[in-house]
Amino acid sequence: MSKAVVVKLWPATLLVAAGLVLWQVLVTVSGVRPQVLPSPLRVVEQGWAFRAQIWTNTMPTLQVTAVGFAVSLVLGWTLAIAVDFSPWLRRALTPLFVASQALPIIVIAPLVIIWFGFGLLPKVLVIALVTFFPVAVGLIEGFAATDRQAINLLRSMGASRWKVFRYVRLPGAMPRFFTALRTGITYAVTGAIFAEYVGATAGLGIFMNQQKSSFRTDLVLAAVLVTVVLTVVLFTLTYLVERLTIPWSRHG
Repeated sequence: MSKAVVVKLWPATLLVAAGLVLWQVLVTVSGVRPQVLPSPLRVVEQGWAFRAQIWTNTMPTLQVTAVGFAVSLVLGWTLAIAVDFSPWLRRALTPLFVASQALPIIVIAPLVIIWFGFGLLPKVLVIALVTFFPVAVGLIEGFAATDRQAINLLRSMGASRWKVFRYVRLPGAMPRFFTALRTGITYAVTGAIFAEYVGATAGLGIFMNQQKSSFRTDLVLAAVLVTVVLTVVLFTLTYLVERLTIPWSRHG
């Protein structure tokens, strides 16, 4: 790990460590019951003791997150490119993009489960609905922010609209796309957990729901910890993909 990364991470690491210590001390001093608020040490201990069960439920969550976000990327790219090539579609679809985010997921998710059952499809639809907006908008804004001088230069050389898009607009939009990608991937994990919580046969959402009903707050928090780790890992991987895909970007 480079020195620059360490310098960026140590304030957050220090704050988290201080919060965990304070949490542990407060639980120990107050004598609060584990069913109400377990200590961090108990959460880690019980999470490790039930690691096989947690892992078994983690894999379905990873699967649905990957599939749902892949669908979201396909939708986001398709709609963003269509909007970029058609001003009419921009005027028609942009309000719909915004309206899709105004729909409360807490209401939509149960309806999707009712309509499509407890299989993979409804969870994928929930994730796609939650995540395609930042991806599509990031791309649309990236295309619109392309250097006009570069576009005019290519056009003066007789380049077609497709070549202008391929050689100027698309590369210019990539930094904003990866920024939107990082936002979307965090929503994807949350959307998967919520969709499972509403209705599924396996997954971290189901595991949390079961342990909550059994008053195993420690295991609920252990599953939350796993969810946080998954989100951070996926978030970090976007930087690696960005560095490999667009090494010229200052974000890469």
